[in-house]
Amino acid sequence: MSTGRHFLQIPGPTNVPDRVLRAMAAPTIDHRGPEFSALTHRLLGALGPVFGTSQPVVIYPASGTGAWEAALVNTLSPGDRVLCFETGHFATLWREMARELGLEVDFVPGDWRHGVDPATVEGRLSADLSHSIKAVCVVHNETSTGVTSRVADVRRAMDAAGHPALLLVDTISSLGSIDYRHDEWGVDVTVAGSQKGLMLPPGLSFNAVSAKALRAARKSALRTSFWDWQPVIAANEQGYFPYTPATNLLYGLEEALRMLQEEGLPQVFARHARHAAATRAAVRAWGLEVLCADEREHSGSLTAVLLPEGHDADRVRKIILERFDMSLGTGLGKLSGRVFRIGHLGHFNDLTLAGTLAGVQMGLELAGVPVDPAGLTAALAVLRSR
Repeated sequence: MSTGRHFLQIPGPTNVPDRVLRAMAAPTIDHRGPEFSALTHRLLGALGPVFGTSQPVVIYPASGTGAWEAALVNTLSPGDRVLCFETGHFATLWREMARELGLEVDFVPGDWRHGVDPATVEGRLSADLSHSIKAVCVVHNETSTGVTSRVADVRRAMDAAGHPALLLVDTISSLGSIDYRHDEWGVDVTVAGSQKGLMLPPGLSFNAVSAKALRAARKSALRTSFWDWQPVIAANEQGYFPYTPATNLLYGLEEALRMLQEEGLPQVFARHARHAAATRAAVRAWGLEVLCADEREHSGSLTAVLLPEGHDADRVRKIILERFDMSLGTGLGKLSGRVFRIGHLGHFNDLTLAGTLAGVQMGLELAGVPVDPAGLTAALAVLRSR
């Protein structure tokens, strides 16, 4: 029998703070009444700074997958071309969704160790003289690999090509953890979910929407009733939704946004970057390899650890779960059995990271993976240097 708290160190869903849990335990109110209207207006006002936008943010009672679909069906029509990049498992799933919706997908292959190459974006768009590519889809932080694509550089590449394509960006594992600027970076639709940096259970998803995307939505032929932005935005003006909202999750969202505001977003991003640096220091001192191969693209949310040939990452995870009651992220898709992922995002502090890395080090040793025990010491040195 396990005692103490379970260490949930997967890269989402993340640990839900007690403050958020208490907020969600409040009695449900009338979602057509004045108290709920006031809540909606407060939420929409507080969400904007987290996305880095003054433009509309649409909230859905759905997973991040729903927000992916909403981004596509509101802006595109059957047969439209979209440019996607193989940066990992979730980028691949978004590609598959686009195909299933009847879109033509140009898929740039990748090695799952690098983010989107801005030069490739510029080259592909410059060659598209007829402007048949209608959208560029980018996963900002690939949850399966711990690689963060440089969205600002992608935007500059699109501008250099003089191409009118929309920029659609998935921030499901970066929003509220890694610096992100919807307006400044010229993003047209930002996709997000509640269960990672926003420190909530799964169940809410978001689209931040530019004026250009709203114009595209007026011509889209893919849009379906539930995902249609327009009824939601119209109802939100009065503080309501066109369907029954996830009231108690919205209570939790308000508390989570309050926590982010109290800490300050720059401090939140700096904390995540510091914990990520400490984790990478441990991995390298162990003598193991961080999956992300570009120093400019390391994730602040998670670190994927590549094991040597002959060692099974899932066996390491199993030992750590059984011996130390800690969950780590599995390798997804082509990385199955080759990597494990350490989540260090959301409601997290120095001692939680120290405990996490201690458990990982012991688990690696028990699994027979040759590691230098100086790994934990290297991480603690980073944490002490604050």
